[in-house]
Amino acid sequence: MDRSRLAWRFNRRLLAVVACIYFIFCSVAGASQGRAVPLEERARGASQIVVATVTSVTPRWDVNAYGDRLIISRLSLRVDETLKGVAAAAVSMDLEGGTIDGLTLRVSALPALELGERAVFFLNARAGGVYQPYLAGQGIVELNDTGFVRGSNLTLATVRAVVRQAFAGTRR
Repeated sequence: MDRSRLAWRFNRRLLAVVACIYFIFCSVAGASQGRAVPLEERARGASQIVVATVTSVTPRWDVNAYGDRLIISRLSLRVDETLKGVAAAAVSMDLEGGTIDGLTLRVSALPALELGERAVFFLNARAGGVYQPYLAGQGIVELNDTGFVRGSNLTLATVRAVVRQAFAGTRR
């Protein structure tokens, strides 16, 4: 067998191995990111959906279900509008992350919400009447000052319409 033919076979095999590694890496990276859940699914899965503004953030040390000690922030939310669930003037929500004594914990799957920020919150109740975001960070749809979802051309009016459509037949 001549050298050029042997080199061609080697290069084809090398290319095949590199392609396999690339596709494996892409599938693992994609799986770790999770899929973006459509608003309709979020609306059906959350027990409470509100448009609200963050009025206070109180971080504390806590232990999660896995025994990890981490910073949890209790956010007080002033409810501007209830899209699903029991109407309330305010709700409390726990969110992993925050800053205590100069130590900051940021959770990549969750936004770091600050005072005055407004969002649509897809929530599920926990013990003690405190809520948590449904599907972690996907349960918080941040809004800008003009009523658009941050980083998109989606409006709050569109989010309202999608939420109402998703559970139109299940309202009591």
